[in-house]
Amino acid sequence: MFRDNGYQLGNDRDAAIYQAPSYWPSTIRITPQWHRETTNRAAVDTVAGDPNSGTTEARLKASGFDLSGMDLITAGTLAKNISFLVLPASDETGAFHFEAAWVRFDNLLGSHWLNLKFGKHELDLPISEHRSLTLSENGGYQTYHFAPSNPLLPFVPGGQLNSFGGIGDNQLGMELAGHSKNSYTRYAFSVLSNNAGNVALPSSGGYDYYGHFSQAFELPRLGLQRVGAYAYFGQAPTYYLTNGGEAIPGAGKGDRSFYRAGAYGQWYVGKFDLATLFMHGRDSAFLGTGTPANQPFILPAGARSPNWNGGFVELHYNPNPQMVFLGRYELIRMSQQAFPIGTLLTNGQLLTHNFGNTDAYVAGYRWYPLMISRGGLAWHQEYSWVRNIGAAPMSGLNVSSSSFLMGLDFAF
Repeated sequence: MFRDNGYQLGNDRDAAIYQAPSYWPSTIRITPQWHRETTNRAAVDTVAGDPNSGTTEARLKASGFDLSGMDLITAGTLAKNISFLVLPASDETGAFHFEAAWVRFDNLLGSHWLNLKFGKHELDLPISEHRSLTLSENGGYQTYHFAPSNPLLPFVPGGQLNSFGGIGDNQLGMELAGHSKNSYTRYAFSVLSNNAGNVALPSSGGYDYYGHFSQAFELPRLGLQRVGAYAYFGQAPTYYLTNGGEAIPGAGKGDRSFYRAGAYGQWYVGKFDLATLFMHGRDSAFLGTGTPANQPFILPAGARSPNWNGGFVELHYNPNPQMVFLGRYELIRMSQQAFPIGTLLTNGQLLTHNFGNTDAYVAGYRWYPLMISRGGLAWHQEYSWVRNIGAAPMSGLNVSSSSFLMGLDFAF
């Protein structure tokens, strides 16, 4: 409710001018950590240092002490009913970018059903990725970012032309949102540039659309439950105008469509809470096969629009306010490949119906020895594992990657 109201309590002291001069609504967050990363079948040179020796598969393993990226977060009100958030974020090397930066006009026409946000913002997701409890390299939401690989180029990450990074990424645009007084009923609708949240208009100048509706309700002896539905409809360029053979940023052409849509539920039973989410995705055959649409009738023989279904179940157990145990299982299943089954792949294998299917597991806990108004500290331990069917570069076998992380996640 506090976030839905634009970081306001709804009284006559919401304007920033009434806040104590010593108060500055900002925080720094970073996670010193130790972690281990493994991959079972990675492409490596047969003879180290000799790129002409051919390629083979090898198991890679690395571990050691490290740092996460850092967030500098400030949010609040510029004046009554004018809210803001700015989030400069760096990766672990200290390279900064703007993860979020927006202004929102709250309670337009005196109604909490009309709030307009402008800038780079997190989509109103069913389960927020930016407030996730998982931190490891393989612990993110696979469903939010899945893109079916072009099976003729299976070893290029996301080997297709769709520039969309996934609904978990912050996007640039406008959001119209509203809610009931107690936030039981909520809606959000966004109009977004089709640039995957990147600045300087790198794509084609088209627009994407996202909508989300949810309803909460009380169940006797169980408390608040929430269900909802969401959908993202977009277009992505299939080729770019060039200069000297180099693509011109922002000169994307031949836009073709894609969508992501689904439903979810958030369920609470005593000290347990369970999130369940389903997503169906579809990309144009041009995007799925990596085919530029600058000439008519040039799709490869048998090309189709790739379709898939995905989702996850995530469980939290809170024995007390300072401890949370978590676990998640996630799966993605291709329902239609971009090419006919049996197509010869670049590694000599044949395309199967389950190529690209993904399974992921996460388990861990967070203990908060420090929880005060000025800061917080959590001891975090987490193990995550992801398997991709048929993704090995030479053998066409399954590729699995795992992460184990323990660290001190703190904000001040």
